[in-house]
Amino acid sequence: MTWHLAPEPFDTQDATSLRRDYYDEVASRYWKRPATREEIDQGLADDGAELLTPPTGQFVVGRFDGEAAACGGLLMLDSGRAELTRVYLRPSFRGRKGADLLLELLESEARLLGATQMVLNTRLDLVEARSLYARHGYDEIPAYCTGPYIEIWYGKELDRPD
Repeated sequence: MTWHLAPEPFDTQDATSLRRDYYDEVASRYWKRPATREEIDQGLADDGAELLTPPTGQFVVGRFDGEAAACGGLLMLDSGRAELTRVYLRPSFRGRKGADLLLELLESEARLLGATQMVLNTRLDLVEARSLYARHGYDEIPAYCTGPYIEIWYGKELDRPD
């Protein structure tokens, strides 16, 4: 059983399915009820995913034994900062080291686009994600953006490639 992670357009069938599952989980947890299909559609409409392609960003899909299981994106904010976004593992694939591999690849892709720092924002109730970021050296930083669903910000300096 193995992971294969690679950049992939945000709008492929697998990437779209993963993005829908991501939105469903984070919205349902926030609202404390299942998100409806219409709410998911609305949340994904004009969500800026088209920027997750070089040179403005990157989107990555992870497959476990060929099955779409994980995704994540990065968005270049300026000449040196990339924002980590839409990091998601389907629940049945958690605990299999896919999140670690996903973050490593996204950081590598950010370096290729010229980033020297990775930043992200999240909510306090997404404790699994916050734990993942802390394990990978992300520290709490001052706010760099605002929004109704943003409660905490993290950042990490990226090592230069060898």
